[in-house]
Amino acid sequence: MSTKTIVITRPSGQARQLIEVLTQAIEKSGVAQRSLPEILSLPLLTIIPKDDEQLADHIASSLKDADLAIFVSPNAIESVMRLLERDWQDFSKKVIPIGVMGGSSALALKNHGIGVEDNPTPVFMPRNNEQWDSEGLWAELQELKWDWPTKKIIIFKGEGGRDWLADTLKQAGATVEAISTYTRVPLSIDNPAWHAIKEMDFSKSLWVLTSSEAARYLGSITKEQLTQSLQSAAALCPHHNIADAARAIGFGDVFTTESGDTALIKATLAWLTIQ
Repeated sequence: MSTKTIVITRPSGQARQLIEVLTQAIEKSGVAQRSLPEILSLPLLTIIPKDDEQLADHIASSLKDADLAIFVSPNAIESVMRLLERDWQDFSKKVIPIGVMGGSSALALKNHGIGVEDNPTPVFMPRNNEQWDSEGLWAELQELKWDWPTKKIIIFKGEGGRDWLADTLKQAGATVEAISTYTRVPLSIDNPAWHAIKEMDFSKSLWVLTSSEAARYLGSITKEQLTQSLQSAAALCPHHNIADAARAIGFGDVFTTESGDTALIKATLAWLTIQ
């Protein structure tokens, strides 16, 4: 195995795309001409969309009088659209604006034809990609100067996760309903994907962590199952909350970068040049 290893911890489908782009970027940059790094996929969490008619009916009913729908991630968008199987603007007599945390979600909406209709659905998103999170979206929503006690907000999310935005909207007076549309299933320690992890040199590894929950799960696994310490490994995180989780589970070096795959790839190339 290569002396340098990059571990991508996203769910399989999302990891595949990042690995392809990252591999091309490494080859094009020439930063690893002598020895290309090994890039491993370790999908710490698998996204399982919920699939039942009662949930679909409940979502459709809730949207009829909603003033804003918030999707916390691309996974939330995909799971909702899979459940509903209808055009977004068919759910209410008025166009329901949408709030998202970042560019990946905005792209997912566009892929479903949302925001590019003849009468475009308004899509609110933090303008600064360094603030692609709940706090950034809340700052953007405050610019609307809405009378929050008169507004009904639907938040589409996975099981668990942060409740900060829902709590903040409620404190502002809004009526908030959070609807879970997918679950996250941890990667079994018996999965063959762990084999390469157990054999690699942790001191020459960079872990790309894009979920705080995934980082915490990794911490529980390394504590119980892996003899190598994360103390000698490095973590790359696109948000300070994920970076905090990485430090808490024992990573020796933790690098925080901007959100988005472009920033992750740039930071990965920088790590390769100093190794």
